[in-house]
Amino acid sequence: MTKLFSDLFANAQTDAASLKVTGITADSRRVRPGYVFIAVPGVKVDGMQYAQQAVEAGAVAVVGEQAEVAGLSVPYHRVRDVRQALSVAASRMYPAQPETIVAVTGTSGKSSVADFSRQLFSAAGKSAASLGTLGVITDDGAAYGSLTTPDPISLHETLNRLATNGIECLAMEASSHGIEQRRLESVRLKGAAFTNLGRDHLDYHGTIEAYAEAKLRLFEELLDDDAFAVVNADGAYSDIFLPRIQKRGLRVTTTGLKGKDIRLLSAEVQNFHQMLVVEAYGERFEIEFPLLGDFQVENALVAAACVINSEGKQVTGRVMKALNGLMGVCGRLEKVGEINGAMCIVDYSHKPDALSHVLDAVRPFVTGRLFCVFGCGGDRDRGKRPIMGQIASEKADVVIVTDDNPRSEEPGAIRAEIMAEAKGAREIGDRSLAIHTAVSELQSGDILIVAGKGHETGQIVGEKTLPFSDHAEIRSAIVGCSK
Repeated sequence: MTKLFSDLFANAQTDAASLKVTGITADSRRVRPGYVFIAVPGVKVDGMQYAQQAVEAGAVAVVGEQAEVAGLSVPYHRVRDVRQALSVAASRMYPAQPETIVAVTGTSGKSSVADFSRQLFSAAGKSAASLGTLGVITDDGAAYGSLTTPDPISLHETLNRLATNGIECLAMEASSHGIEQRRLESVRLKGAAFTNLGRDHLDYHGTIEAYAEAKLRLFEELLDDDAFAVVNADGAYSDIFLPRIQKRGLRVTTTGLKGKDIRLLSAEVQNFHQMLVVEAYGERFEIEFPLLGDFQVENALVAAACVINSEGKQVTGRVMKALNGLMGVCGRLEKVGEINGAMCIVDYSHKPDALSHVLDAVRPFVTGRLFCVFGCGGDRDRGKRPIMGQIASEKADVVIVTDDNPRSEEPGAIRAEIMAEAKGAREIGDRSLAIHTAVSELQSGDILIVAGKGHETGQIVGEKTLPFSDHAEIRSAIVGCSK
């Protein structure tokens, strides 16, 4: 795929405009002959430091924000906002996109809403995919990628590939990092959804107010005027997001117990299902919902609203009926196994609100004791550690504090910060031993939540990622206890 430099970058100088470009990258290590190197300033290192290295690797031009760069043997093109220029260039290099793209933002629930939307688009007769933390998932299964919001080049290459392969509808996660770093520029969004807001990424944003503003930019700046917005009216911070979104003048749908358009009238627990009564756009539906947890109902209704707003109200009946067969997302309140009449569940909850919601969600199903095994990641928001320790000790009957992804931090120091407020908890640093210990103690009516890592298949210790799966450890422990 070859493009002219002027096709990718507006107002290109004469000496660069006619250059033939075979690729673009912001990583000097990926430069190949014919590429344009885009020098993006990072948190720690300015990409311009690698401009000469990129030229030596074959770059035909360099793009950046500096007024001028001395010593380059190739044309230099200055732009006002290099991140935005990167996203626009990526969209022009890989121009095809699915006809309908919906973005989902919020602290919790993004992966579930995105994948639920994929399933519901399929139920409405569309070829669909989801993109986010779990990678790209189509009706044929998981494919490429694994970031919440990939870098612009990977993102547009993926969009182009999906559209070329016949995908009509895509639901994608939109992280605050991705929004703030301009990764979603030039994605043709038909609408967006907000789930909730809680404490997360404060190591990056500094305050929850700044975190909220980053997510609000999706609705206030990235959506076209004729786009739709879906707001989970039951989600934290919906009272702040809703009026800001309404002020923008978008078509707004609210969902949940407090929702006006898709309203949850009742939810009754039956075994490990929930019987729901939902009113959607004036029509009443009874649903045998197969997943646990109030928040899963919230996520499902947000997804339903995304699909109905995309495809039209004529698909409302098909979409609501499809909720009866909705499949859960890997590592999100996922039932992994049973032993001695007790159930073992894996969940990705690694934030205070998420852990609280998960423990509340399963409590109605517990007739014995509620076990919780969890830890906190290193090199991330330290302030949440004692908060999560307190939540676990207040909401679970048996708590074991263990290691998550310690990264460069001392694992014992992380556990100590959690244990400071985890009254009555036990500390078992080895995550495998912690899981096996919990499983060995389960009795009839108990439920075990192993929280924090969800779908992950590795544990980050120092600079190494060691093979590790909560799912595999639980199954191994069940087998071991059954012998």
